[in-house]
Formats: sequence, C-alpha cells, structure tokens
Amino acid sequence: MTTGFFWDERCFWHGGGNYAGMLPVGGLVQPLDGGLPESPETKRRLKNLIEVTGLAKDLAMQGATPATHEDLLRIHPAHYLDEFKALSDAGGGELGRRTPFGPGGYEVAALSAGLAKAALAAVLRGELTNAYSLSRPPGHHCLPDYPNGFCLLNNIGIAIEAAKAAGLASRFAVLDWDVHHGNGTEAVFYDRADVLTVSLHQERNYPMDTGAFTDRGTGAGKGYNLNIPLPPGTGHAGYLAAMERLALPAIRDFAPDVLIIACGFDAAANDPLGRMLATAETFQMMTAQVMALAGDVCDGKLVMVHEGGYSETYVPFCGHNVLQEMSGSKVTAPDPFAEVFPLRQPDARFDAFVDNWLAEMKAVL
Repeated sequence: MTTGFFWDERCFWHGGGNYAGMLPVGGLVQPLDGGLPESPETKRRLKNLIEVTGLAKDLAMQGATPATHEDLLRIHPAHYLDEFKALSDAGGGELGRRTPFGPGGYEVAALSAGLAKAALAAVLRGELTNAYSLSRPPGHHCLPDYPNGFCLLNNIGIAIEAAKAAGLASRFAVLDWDVHHGNGTEAVFYDRADVLTVSLHQERNYPMDTGAFTDRGTGAGKGYNLNIPLPPGTGHAGYLAAMERLALPAIRDFAPDVLIIACGFDAAANDPLGRMLATAETFQMMTAQVMALAGDVCDGKLVMVHEGGYSETYVPFCGHNVLQEMSGSKVTAPDPFAEVFPLRQPDARFDAFVDNWLAEMKAVL
C-alpha cells in the first residue's frame, strides 16, 4: 500500500487579512494572528506532527503544479476568474462572503486546487493506492461564480473535471464530513448523474440556509445529492451510525470509480466553529469505513482533500490518525485528549434521539 501526501509550503502563506473570528474588525478590536479562524497553523502543525512522529517516512510526500486556467474554467466562469485575478494582483480583498485574501491569493488557490488534482490523478492512474491532499485554501463552499466560507476555488470540482477530461474515470462519489455543509460542491454537481455528492454536517451551522435532507438534486441529478444534517452534539457513535446507515449505502449503490472525501476536522470536540464532539478516533474509524467501502466498490481508490478544522491543538492528531489508517503505518501519535473527550460524549438519551433522527431519514430514502 502506498499513500501519497500532497502539500506545498506556499499554501501556508495564504492570509485572510483584518478578521477576528468570522467578521472583519478594526479600531478597538485586536485581530487574531492570521485573521481568520482558517489559519495556516492547523495544516502546518499536521505536517509537522507527521514529520516528528516519523509517519511521513511511510508516506509518498510530494508537491504538484498549480491547476491551469483551463482546469479552472471547467468549473468557474471566466468573469469570476478574471475578477479574482485582478483583485489578487491589486493586493487582495474580498470577492464573496467571508473569503478575504492577500496578494497572490489567486496563485495560492490555484496551487491548492492543483494538489487535489494531482492526488486524484495519481490514484486513478494506479501510481498510489490512496492519497491525501493538504489543500489550502479549502474549496467545498465555493460555488462556480461565488466564493464563500474561506473557499476561493472549488478544489474537488476542479480535480474531478480534470480527471474526466483526461479520461481517467467517469463516475465519482464525494463524501463531505466537514462540520459545515458542502454547498459549493453540491451546487457544482446538483444537476448531474455522474457525480454523487453526500454531505454529513451539523444542521444549520454554515451556511444556515443550505444542507437540507430534502435537497436531492435536480434534472438528471435528481437523487444524486444526499444531505445528512445532524443535530449539534451528535458525537462519536452518532457519526459512525450516520456513516453506516446512510452515507455508505448510498455510495455503495452508486458504485463510483473513485471515492473522494472532503476531509474537514471541524466536527472535533474542541473546534471553535462546530459543536459535534467527534474525536481523533472518530475520524480514524470513519477512514476505516471508507477504505473498506472503496475496497469493495472501486479497487480501493480513495482520495482525501483537506477542508476545514480550526483547532490548532487537535487537527494535527485527527489528521495523523487518518493518515495512519490510510497508510497502514504502525506509527502513532497518542491523542492528548483521549481521557477527556470520551467523557463528554452524549448519553443514551441523546443516542436514542439521534437514532430516531437517522431512522426518519432512512425511511424517506
């Protein structure tokens, strides 16, 4: 088994400007270091951790070239790319909702998409068993012509369309377990039957007006979009149940050529932008679930593309567990919160509530 890890130092240089938390600030409010919660530190510390533990030696560490203008045009209209590039060249700014960037933001976003593109292509060509793309800025909130939620280009959409254009695959499944709804990826493929999009997210977190279970696609894409909104506090057992009962059966029925995970770690117990109580073990077990499914339906072809996750203390351990599972490595990074977070899991009363919640969705499907 060979697991690729795609990264580039320049992706850590992307900056969000004068933000504190989720809002632009000035005057009497001191901005956070790096501005946005989407700072480089969570990603940089993940890479640092796999190097310190030695897990990096069990991965095929590599970079990639930026996505080309032709790659971007398969998802984003020319007027959007032109406006993005002009603002980037002029020193940066904000195009959409909560998507500030500095000088060179266009080039960094194209590089982030290029990492996802290269990871997917390498797996589909059989050069790697599976792969992880440490993409930054993230992409799953970016619509074709409107960026939002820290996302400037739709990394996964760009990677999929590049793979299709190269004749590497024709059917793709995207499972998004970021705590926020994958509204951008949903929008890109909402009317298509060749890409199944499944989003497992905290209900009405972000965006608050998307992600409903009843949104199933339109036209040829009817039935090829599945939203699984979960109540705040769902926790470890609830996530695994939602995967087993709803997400994985839908992907199995679709039988894709490759499975792509929009891998956000903001469902973790101490994430500032989520309230879902997942742990590093949760992410490792979900990784085991999708690896087993990929082994059954698409010869093990699995690609993870990094999305959200804003706890500098915990994202590295969640990511390390995922990469350890993907690679089959014996190198571990003991969870520093292993004694605390299991004690904060919901009790049987809430488990029964989540069970009923999932049963209602399953009955409709």
